[in-house]
Amino acid sequence: MHAPPASRQPSLGEILLLGSLTAFGAVTIDLYLPTLPAIARDYGTSAAAVQLTLSTFFVGMALGQLFFGPLSDRIGRRPTILIGCAVYVLASVACALAPNIEALVIGRFFQALGCCAGMVTCRAIVRDRYDHRDSARIFSLLMLVLAIAPLLAPTVGGWIAAAAGWHAVFYVFVGIGFAISAAVAWRLDESRSEATAAAARGHNVLAAYARLLQHRRLIGYLLVGAANGATLFSYIAASPDLVVNVWGFSESQFGLVFAVIAVGVVGSSQINRALLRRRSPDAILAWATIGAAVAGVALWLAAQADAPLMVFLPLVFVALSSNGLIAANASAGALNVDPLRAGAISGLMGGINFGMGAAASALAAAMYDGTARPLAANVAVALLVAAAAYHLLAKPR
Repeated sequence: MHAPPASRQPSLGEILLLGSLTAFGAVTIDLYLPTLPAIARDYGTSAAAVQLTLSTFFVGMALGQLFFGPLSDRIGRRPTILIGCAVYVLASVACALAPNIEALVIGRFFQALGCCAGMVTCRAIVRDRYDHRDSARIFSLLMLVLAIAPLLAPTVGGWIAAAAGWHAVFYVFVGIGFAISAAVAWRLDESRSEATAAAARGHNVLAAYARLLQHRRLIGYLLVGAANGATLFSYIAASPDLVVNVWGFSESQFGLVFAVIAVGVVGSSQINRALLRRRSPDAILAWATIGAAVAGVALWLAAQADAPLMVFLPLVFVALSSNGLIAANASAGALNVDPLRAGAISGLMGGINFGMGAAASALAAAMYDGTARPLAANVAVALLVAAAAYHLLAKPR
């Protein structure tokens, strides 16, 4: 089996670059959100039509990772990221110059394809350079960088749009694409091994995925990460109306409630980093998945009993914060199943995460009945699936 270099601490520059690649997609979503009303006004179209630019973006993120992951195994990590950045820059220019909403929707799809190349390849780079335990620690550390995007990007995007119009946001994306390209070209060493390249040349993409899906433990880890992550997608879909119109918080307080959940996820990810000094990623997953499932069931029971917010909200916090203890360890475990195909595994991981997340988001919206019961049911089921997937499939025997 291919072994990564000996355990070492990443430099600040390495963390910032890997963090930029990890947050590429989040920034491209969150910086753009404040421009949606202005885009609808300029094009004279409905809010629903503008929402398609977000839906299409998520589709591009899911499909693109399935393509770029195996490509990074075949041609290398650096060329894959640079190709993705080139697509991203061209798509961003096309979005800025889009003559109508249809053209903008298409541009956003290709923008997603471009930025997901960095995201999917970043995970493979971490596995190339670090072993199982250290990979989990690095993924937890990168969550700190990733958390900055939803906290700051919408505000910055609003400032840019107010000062120079919504088109300016897409020119900022052009600058981001060029900056990441330059950093990768000058500072990122190729990490893909020759053994990985040889394995990739031996199979086409479909054959590589078919081979990977024969691994019971890999399927388990993928389901653990995707099911746990689906709880966040469900919350994002249901929370705006639930928090403001049902629970009676103001719009500014909604932002505070959302930030508290984000702090919980980031905080638990840093607790995970500390735990990894003494425990293996699988040891943490064993009890974290059970604890999360218990929290999910408690949340569902509280919703059925119409529990007061002082009981319900802490349970939401605990259930969703479990992502910080589970996501990094599930990712590291999946990538450790077959290190020679880290890029293809990363592509599967991204595609399944976004696919299941989109399904959970749509289900939460379809089931919403003006109460917290559908959200609680979705969260409970997802966390039970994650626990079952780990203990029945992924857990080392």
